[in-house]
Amino acid sequence: MKDEGNNVFSVFDEIIGREEKEAFLKQRAKVVWMTGLSGSGKTTLAKYLERRLMQAGYFSKLLDGDNVRSGLNKGLGFSEEDRTENIRRIAEVSKLFVDGGVICINCFVSPTEAIRAQAKAIIGDDLFLEVFIDTPLEVCESRDVKGLYNKARAGEIKDFTGISAPFEAPSAPEIAIQTADKTIEEAGEELFKALLPFITLEA
Repeated sequence: MKDEGNNVFSVFDEIIGREEKEAFLKQRAKVVWMTGLSGSGKTTLAKYLERRLMQAGYFSKLLDGDNVRSGLNKGLGFSEEDRTENIRRIAEVSKLFVDGGVICINCFVSPTEAIRAQAKAIIGDDLFLEVFIDTPLEVCESRDVKGLYNKARAGEIKDFTGISAPFEAPSAPEIAIQTADKTIEEAGEELFKALLPFITLEA
């Protein structure tokens, strides 16, 4: 396209930038990338955090396996190749949300350092917050109402993280939350308070 001065420009040059949208929303946009074993409490805490943020005046969007794999990533399995593509797509969508000034809460197992590094590289170092939901395997299994761990141990589910596929705990997460001996409210408030310094817009 050309403007009145016959200078070629892209529509992207006219899109409102992240900083202006952050100022409008009165928050700093971040991707809160929650990693941990299945059953660690990622989605439960993400739902608590989403509600808590809204109560405090912050605007966020929650992404997890259910709402992503039902549409955007429908058809992807749990092979290493599919897991990598799953995370790549999630990271690209997350980047769009933060470009819009939104706090994007992501809860995915994302089991290896490499796969989380891939997401961070797409989103950007300054926008990516790694949050480790640190829950022992035995506690995760005790919470497993769907019986996934039993099926994995019986060989009915292949490539199940923590049983037949590895999980690499983050070496230096920005936030780590231990949930084994805490209520949802206790762990949720700990997460909310730890996140505040990262999303508060300086006056």
